[in-house]
Amino acid sequence: MFNSVDKIDDRVPIRRVIVSVFDKTGLDAFIPALVKACPGVVFYSTGGTYDFLKKLLGEDAGKSLVSLAEYTGQPEMQGGLVKSLDFKVYLGLLSEPYNPAHAADLERTGAVAFDLVVSNLYPFESAQGKPGATAEEIRANIDIGGPCLIRAAAKNYLRVAAVVDPADYGRIAEGLEKNGGTIDFAERTALARKAFARIASYDAVIAVYFAGVSVDSLAAPYARKGSSR
Repeated sequence: MFNSVDKIDDRVPIRRVIVSVFDKTGLDAFIPALVKACPGVVFYSTGGTYDFLKKLLGEDAGKSLVSLAEYTGQPEMQGGLVKSLDFKVYLGLLSEPYNPAHAADLERTGAVAFDLVVSNLYPFESAQGKPGATAEEIRANIDIGGPCLIRAAAKNYLRVAAVVDPADYGRIAEGLEKNGGTIDFAERTALARKAFARIASYDAVIAVYFAGVSVDSLAAPYARKGSSR
């Protein structure tokens, strides 16, 4: 049975933000703007993005920055392969504030509701187009956590804003500053449209790549045995 929502808030205050990006362009201006526009905002982050934010926030990092590994209680997998794929993360993205069962789940797990996701993807497009790139190098640039975060946030546009394009940072920050740190339904909807389009485009490039590459090319970097079990 699908969850059904019958009331929402037009404006949602931005209090908790997941930031997990490959391309950090514009974060040096966007994060301070969020801090200014959204008093008390807390950032949850992973890997290299966490290190970047810790340096950027300076002495404020202790009160406004949390590692997702600390939040979930699960360390990142070697190579950063699993950073954000956790029940507490997606409970915080998909839960609805007016749903008593969702509220009980948040309380039971010690999870928090997230209001904004800032994420962009591993550069598969440029990796697969790089002269001399091996199948292993290309495979490494198939993003998993980023599309999942973006998709969950965009699905719950009723409450959550999904930001995938650094070109939007300035407009979003300006709107938050103007509206007391809140983001409205129209903006969340516009961001969701862009988020779903980005995921679709990304997956299409991956699909085209696999459709056009031979098994021998994919196997070339590896020494193979008879069975992987």
